[in-house]
Amino acid sequence: MFSTAVVGMRVGLRSAASATRMQIAAPTLARSRLSALALRASPMSVQIQSLPASAESDITNSQRLKRPSSPHFTIYQPQLTWVASIAHRGTGIGLSLALYSFAIGYLASPVIGIPLDSATVVEFVHTLPEWFKLATKAVFAYPFVFHCLNGVRHLVWDTGYFLSVKGAYQTGYSVLGLTAVLGSVLLFL
Repeated sequence: MFSTAVVGMRVGLRSAASATRMQIAAPTLARSRLSALALRASPMSVQIQSLPASAESDITNSQRLKRPSSPHFTIYQPQLTWVASIAHRGTGIGLSLALYSFAIGYLASPVIGIPLDSATVVEFVHTLPEWFKLATKAVFAYPFVFHCLNGVRHLVWDTGYFLSVKGAYQTGYSVLGLTAVLGSVLLFL
């Protein structure tokens, strides 16, 4: 059973705490005075309500829905460390989805009847306009380079280097700068 209690006892707790202190210090003469003080100062009405076991999980779930997500975007100012962490996860998920989708499509193409062999793919890419090829390469080049370099950054952290706030920002800006340079190299290669 789960029970809830509605208690208004701010004054009552103070009175009870001071009464307890006085009881220790004062002999039996003051006890009658203290019990009268406790009765006078405690307009506490305690109401206990029994709830079924299923109500406990309902109350817990409703409290969890009101909690903020982490990091709480409305409180914290964006910082390079957590933005890079979220971007690392996002690029990893995006690149994995693209790779696995193409691999499954390539393997399933003979079964479903869509020509996706190498010659057909090369022929299709050859017919695309140059700006589209460049944009598609950019969509894959920059996230790929960022994810690789940020992975190396995490491996360096695993060795115990650059773990201070200054080191984290230095390596973070280095990853961003090298991503711009190496991503551009891959883009125009």
